[in-house]
Amino acid sequence: MREALFLRQNQPRWQHYETHPAASPDELAARFVALTDDLAYAQTFYPNSPTTAYLNGLTGKLHQAIYKNKSEARGRFGQFWLHELPLVVSRHQRTLGWTLLFFVLCTALGALSAAYDDSFVRSVLGDGYVNMTLDNIRRGDPMAVYKSDAESSMFLFITFNNIKVALTAFALGMTAGLGTAGALFFNGLMLGSFQYFFYQQKLLATSVLTIWIHGTLEISAIVLAGAAGFVLAQGILFPGTHSRAESLRHAARDGGKLALGLVPIFMVAGFLESFVTRHTEMPLAASIAIISTSAAFILWYFGWYPWQLRRRGAALAAAPAAAAQSNF
Repeated sequence: MREALFLRQNQPRWQHYETHPAASPDELAARFVALTDDLAYAQTFYPNSPTTAYLNGLTGKLHQAIYKNKSEARGRFGQFWLHELPLVVSRHQRTLGWTLLFFVLCTALGALSAAYDDSFVRSVLGDGYVNMTLDNIRRGDPMAVYKSDAESSMFLFITFNNIKVALTAFALGMTAGLGTAGALFFNGLMLGSFQYFFYQQKLLATSVLTIWIHGTLEISAIVLAGAAGFVLAQGILFPGTHSRAESLRHAARDGGKLALGLVPIFMVAGFLESFVTRHTEMPLAASIAIISTSAAFILWYFGWYPWQLRRRGAALAAAPAAAAQSNF
């Protein structure tokens, strides 16, 4: 599209944003999504034009309008979960998708390696863990490892460790993503070989219905932390029209929000692993309900809801553009 046509189609909407305050926080967020889309398009096709500079300034104003009310702690907290974090996810959903695909492939590789090499599970999970689990299986309680420690101390250790793993995966984005990829690769290998080990013992269903009580949230959050690391890496490798330092600042802000936003998820996962997973005698329906609820939350909050915010912004952008076109 020629720049003149791009301006003619969208300038009335941009002027409307400047002169008419948003009626609600949802509309303000939708305007911000629409403007970031316009800015990305302009940066791609007219990188050095006044249009791009204008959109950059206007987007900055809306960004400040969204995040300036820091004096109201409760409102700020709500804004983060309702708009800031979902908007970060919506801007980087492609990165999240590729990260998930990479992790699934690593998990499949772990399972395949375990299938073709009898020593692979021990090399990944360690002889101690494998021998302990085999002993538990012989005693008729294959998931006894989750009952070995007191609930409170287990919760603190697991939660702290998972948060450390997630923040490390994010920080390793500074290695141009190589460290993040390595962390995801190792975790995927562990998961794949772990599940194949229980398949070999004819306990796959038992392991899934037990481990994924907490694993649905925990593994999802690890993948999302890896995506945060790749967002950081993209800021270093692909600055676009920004300076590399500016691109890195934007990427660090987005990736940091995503990584820190996972802390409550790791806390819930740690609680489930410490206080719930150990009850291997729980009814099948209860186990399925917890796993399904966790999966539904992840799919909604990190998939459907950010997509809805972006769609709302696109609809808001399309209406003034269509009205402008009808005048020519």
